[in-house]
Amino acid sequence: MTSSGDPPPTRKRVAVLGSTGSIGRNALAVAAAHPDVFEIVSLSAHRNVELLAEQAARFGVRRVAVGEATPRRPFPDGVAIGRGRLALERLASDPGVDLVVNALVGAAGLAPTMAALRAGRTLALANKESLVMAGELVGRAAEAGGASLVPIDSEHSSLFRCLRGIPRTEVAGVVLTASGGPLRDIPASEIADAGVDAVLDHPTWDMGTKVTVDSATLVNKAMEVVEARWLFGLPFERIDVVLHRESIVHSLVRLVDGSFLAHLGMPDMKVPIQYAMFYPDPPGGRFDDCPPGALGTLHFEPVDFDRYPCYGLVLDAARRGGTSPVIAATADEVAVAAFVDGRIRFGEIADVIAGTLSAVAPGDAPDVDAVLGAEEEAREAAGHVVGRLAAAPSQ
Repeated sequence: MTSSGDPPPTRKRVAVLGSTGSIGRNALAVAAAHPDVFEIVSLSAHRNVELLAEQAARFGVRRVAVGEATPRRPFPDGVAIGRGRLALERLASDPGVDLVVNALVGAAGLAPTMAALRAGRTLALANKESLVMAGELVGRAAEAGGASLVPIDSEHSSLFRCLRGIPRTEVAGVVLTASGGPLRDIPASEIADAGVDAVLDHPTWDMGTKVTVDSATLVNKAMEVVEARWLFGLPFERIDVVLHRESIVHSLVRLVDGSFLAHLGMPDMKVPIQYAMFYPDPPGGRFDDCPPGALGTLHFEPVDFDRYPCYGLVLDAARRGGTSPVIAATADEVAVAAFVDGRIRFGEIADVIAGTLSAVAPGDAPDVDAVLGAEEEAREAAGHVVGRLAAAPSQ
């Protein structure tokens, strides 16, 4: 209990990058539920400036960042508006921020990740591409800046919690679970021509467009294997994936004696988001209650590589190292956008990834400039592959 003469408790000052997306909106919901713990000081959105302006007014933020070509919309008086990559980096490294939530989608999330870590900020990371494209560089930046990196992905948050306090000598490996995505039950012969609406109808998770499509191709799980490799310092051969349609078990830790530790919970992204935002303190609230009797029967199946060809393509690229994962991740980003826009079929996402990996020679990734150079080259090559596929006569 504090007396009237005591100073108020210090709140965490938070920047939410990608605040209008699914993860960003949930992060703001967590902050709104705990106004005594969190102060939102800056926000960003690429295009949805209407919602961004509403969020800025609601939370009284001081600074926002928008995309380079985003038209200006009315913001509350006194809000500083920045544009593009440099504006995101400034928000991420702002000395007036304690916690950066990186909920950006795609390669755009890498530069803010590096900026936040170099500045010594605590980074709650949902942007998969940061670790997929530059995992080693991200780790170095965190160490050099004395920063804390806490994952937001449900699977990695789960592993983060399970591995706390376990001697690494007891850990034989880890297992990530995958729902199988929105196309998991349709006949294999129909997958290639699945429509956008069907692909975006995820059975268990409420996610943004890009992540939901990546769930249908299982690219998201390949990327999560790469994330786990860098987050937990494990070689690829000690990271497994199983399909688990109920999405109740978020991860398992395989111990050296053959037993497992598992983390279970209802599929609600606010749970890992809250954990990351409160870390290292315990979470401040509970969401969906899950009585043990409500768990029902839990199923686990191996991944069918023929049904999910993109999974193998991205994972193989990650194992090759260098800029290969950059090329694969960028190709996927271009392909998903083309599919959602109706330019290519769902089954051609794999063709774009494979074609781009064939067209772009991988190299070393000694620094962020090399990573971004490979990303630019891959984006151009993937665009050409999409163009050829879009121009091809329909089968």
